[in-house]
Amino acid sequence: MRGRGGKGASERRTSARWSAVLCACSFALGMLFCHRFFLASRGAGDQVVSLGRQDQELQIFSEDFATKRQRPARGEDVMGDQVARTHEALKSLDKTISTLQIELVAKRSAVGLNGANGSPTATNAASSKQSRKAFIVIGINTAFSSRRRRDSVRETWMPQGEKLKKLEREKGIVVRFMIGRSVASNSILDKAIDSEDAQHNDFLRLEHIEGYHALSAKTKTFFSTAVAIWDAHFYVKVDDDIHVNLGMLAMTLSRHRSKPRTYIGCMKSGPVLSDKNIKYHEPEYWKFGEEGNKYFRHATGQIYAISKDLASYISINQRILHEYANEDVTLGAWFIGLDVEHIDDRNMCCGTPPDCEWKAQAGNVCVASFDWSCSGICKSVEKIKDVHQKCGEGDTGLWSSLF
Repeated sequence: MRGRGGKGASERRTSARWSAVLCACSFALGMLFCHRFFLASRGAGDQVVSLGRQDQELQIFSEDFATKRQRPARGEDVMGDQVARTHEALKSLDKTISTLQIELVAKRSAVGLNGANGSPTATNAASSKQSRKAFIVIGINTAFSSRRRRDSVRETWMPQGEKLKKLEREKGIVVRFMIGRSVASNSILDKAIDSEDAQHNDFLRLEHIEGYHALSAKTKTFFSTAVAIWDAHFYVKVDDDIHVNLGMLAMTLSRHRSKPRTYIGCMKSGPVLSDKNIKYHEPEYWKFGEEGNKYFRHATGQIYAISKDLASYISINQRILHEYANEDVTLGAWFIGLDVEHIDDRNMCCGTPPDCEWKAQAGNVCVASFDWSCSGICKSVEKIKDVHQKCGEGDTGLWSSLF
């Protein structure tokens, strides 16, 4: 009975131990399960929060995108404004380019007028002091032997002394006799011009050797020099044997002030002369086609005006611009391949009295007067005073003109 009883007690103790172990394992398993469940729940919550944030961001982005899509009219307005601004920018592009070209011309011309050692020559030093803006720069082409012609111009349509300075200061009109130098430097001819200039202070000396057959080269040098010294709207070449009304010239040019590339004068198209015995013979006549052909349109050489852009073009390209025998043809050739507006103004080539006189009486005062048969006023020294009296704009014409 004791043996059976001892065995029962032992089994009861074993069962109790196993129960404790099972309880501990159950408790551990329960804790583990609860912990994992808690972590799983927490992870799921974080994912929910993350998804919620993503949904909110997506919603915000969608609303913003939808809002932008709902503003097409405003977008079109903005695009229209941009297009308009682009057009305005394009309109001002020519002017900007022209300004840059003028600055480049001034620098290049200043270098070109310097001496061989890099220091400014006397001409350049004097010119640099005069550098300023102007409306018109007029160069009166003259020669060493034309002192009487110059005096006749001074006594008629070209102001002198303080009036010349006033004309430049108040009206922006610069008038100078343009002349180069003799073959022999510092010759008696050059000294005579220096003495005359000291008396009147109305010369523009050019780095050019004088000669009738070098007139095309002289014209090129004049425009290049004038652009380097004066920043003007127009540059005008005039012969010293024609009559000019400066007020009418200024008013005429002012009508074309906004145009960038203008070439103004009395346009013509004469025959190309191949006969060597004729005065205006063209040695390169063969370049103009068959014998008997005419030149392209160009302004007559007695007087013409070109805008700042064209004068700058000449200055920039002076080394490669070809020169023909006739100066007026040469200038026309430089422009024939460019986008240039040729303006034919017959008021710049009136005849001498009675032609210009009748026009003046009718209220249509001429810009310039001369005789076609003489390519100027025939015997201008004797007759220019009569032309001035009958065809001039009057003493107040220039000073009262608005331009």
